[in-house]
Amino acid sequence: MQPITYARVTDPATAVAAVSADPTSDFLAGGTTEIDLLRQNVLHPRRLVDINHLPLTAIEPTREGGLRIGALARMSEVAASPTVRERYPMICQALELGASAQLRHMASMGGNLLQRVRCSYYRDARSPCNKRDPGTGCSALDGFSRGHAVLGTSGHCIAAHPSDVAVALMAVDARVHTLAPGGERTYAFEDFFLLPGDSPHREHPMEHGELITAIEVPAMPVARRSLYLKVRDRESYEFALVSVAAALSLVDGTVADIRVALGGVATKPWRAQHVEDFMIGAPANRVNFAQAARAELAAARPTPMNAFKVDLAQRAVVRALETLTDDGTGSPA
Repeated sequence: MQPITYARVTDPATAVAAVSADPTSDFLAGGTTEIDLLRQNVLHPRRLVDINHLPLTAIEPTREGGLRIGALARMSEVAASPTVRERYPMICQALELGASAQLRHMASMGGNLLQRVRCSYYRDARSPCNKRDPGTGCSALDGFSRGHAVLGTSGHCIAAHPSDVAVALMAVDARVHTLAPGGERTYAFEDFFLLPGDSPHREHPMEHGELITAIEVPAMPVARRSLYLKVRDRESYEFALVSVAAALSLVDGTVADIRVALGGVATKPWRAQHVEDFMIGAPANRVNFAQAARAELAAARPTPMNAFKVDLAQRAVVRALETLTDDGTGSPA
């Protein structure tokens, strides 16, 4: 770990100016991922700008019935918010199923969206990795890839996106607000995460020094009947093999509204558009759920080591939707 300098700022404009003026600077919030990667010589900033004292921690209902979450609100605080628990159960559940209690108390919402992949080759500074060192190759393509993505991959990267709450936020059409050197910007959640293509090192459209200030969740009545289902190798402190964020509204047994997103199987939080398109206006039953899930996974490109994820993801979609259909409680247990 190389020597670094440290600065603390108290207003967003100063933070943006400090980092944007120096290509070797990075923001520091909870640090739950960044410090690890510094120690592993994966990231090499010369200066860290501490943003923990910025006034970006509020969790506020909007006049339209939605929610605005400050980028520095801690995961545990958002999960405990009565407004989140009532209006968006899937967000609350995704937060509580992520990391450990200690990490959730430290990790910020904005930082969670920007966390780096858990691919072991990315985190091993000696292994070829296009995401860490563009042009060197993707070691996972012919290496250990059990936890890697099957959707949204390319010949340059197959690393799965690690966030839980980003999957739920994708399902509810969240928006990301930022402050850039040139002013304020807003990104649709779908546009905020980039597919790897031939430039996997570029994960977001933000420029250097651009700061996430808030996450806006629109009013969405269907989300009150929602859940987050996470399938993993162990019950706690583990990343998803497959996860499903789902919300469902029924009228006389027919799907009136539906939102579904997948995690653990794609290179970005994955909106299951094929599932939604298939199920709107269709009877809510296992046969239709399974057919919709097959349509979504038809584009999967697995490796021999993670081919099991294709079937597992389909089963997880069916289970999530059946749970919502059967009792409407949003409990996947």
